[in-house]
Amino acid sequence: MSQPVGRVPQRRNARSNRARILATARQELGRNPDITLEELARASGVVRRTLFGHFPGRAALLEALAEEAAETLQAAVAAASRSAEPAERALARFSLTMWPVGDRYRMLLALARRDLGQERVTGILEPARIRAAAILERGQRDGVFHSRLPASVMGAGLEAMTVALLEQVNTGALEDDGTRVAVTTLIAAGVPEKQACAVVEETTAALAAEAAAD
Repeated sequence: MSQPVGRVPQRRNARSNRARILATARQELGRNPDITLEELARASGVVRRTLFGHFPGRAALLEALAEEAAETLQAAVAAASRSAEPAERALARFSLTMWPVGDRYRMLLALARRDLGQERVTGILEPARIRAAAILERGQRDGVFHSRLPASVMGAGLEAMTVALLEQVNTGALEDDGTRVAVTTLIAAGVPEKQACAVVEETTAALAAEAAAD
C-alpha cells in the first residue's frame, strides 16, 4: 500500500523541526542553562506544542542532546583512529578532531552533572578516554611523552584541562580553532614547545588535505 502523498513532507518537516530545536538548544543552553522550554520554542521559531511533541520535557531534550553528542564523539574518535602515525602526531590529531565536538556541545558542561548524572557523562566520554589512554601509553613506551604519571592519570588530567578550556570558551575568555589547545596538550604530555608547534602545524595540514580528498 502506497503512503499518502502528504505524509512524506510532514515527516520531513518534523525532522527539520527537531533538528532546528536541537541546534537552537545547543546555542541557547550555552547562554542560559536555565532557559525554559517555552523560551526555547520561541527561539527555535516553533510553537510550544511542536517542541513538546518532540521533547515532552527538559529531561527528554537533554537526553536527545546527550545522545547526539555521544554519536558525534564516537564518529570523531573513529576518524581520529584511522591512520597509524607517531604518538605525538596521533595525539595532535586526536586533540584537533575532538575540539570541534567539545566546542559544539560545550553547553553540556554546565548541565552534565546536574541534569544528566555522572554515569551518563562517563558513558559519553568513554570512547575518547580509551583512545587517549592508548595514544599516551604508546607515546610513553616510545619515549615521546613523559612517564611521570600513568597514562590513564595523564589522560584524566588532559581531559580536565580541555574541559576547563571549553568552559573558558563559554565565558568568552578564549577563542580557538583547536590549534592552541592541541599544542598545549602536547606540551603537557611532555613534547617540547617548538616540536609541539611543528607537529600540530603538520597535522592540521594533513587533516585539511584529507578533508579535501573526501
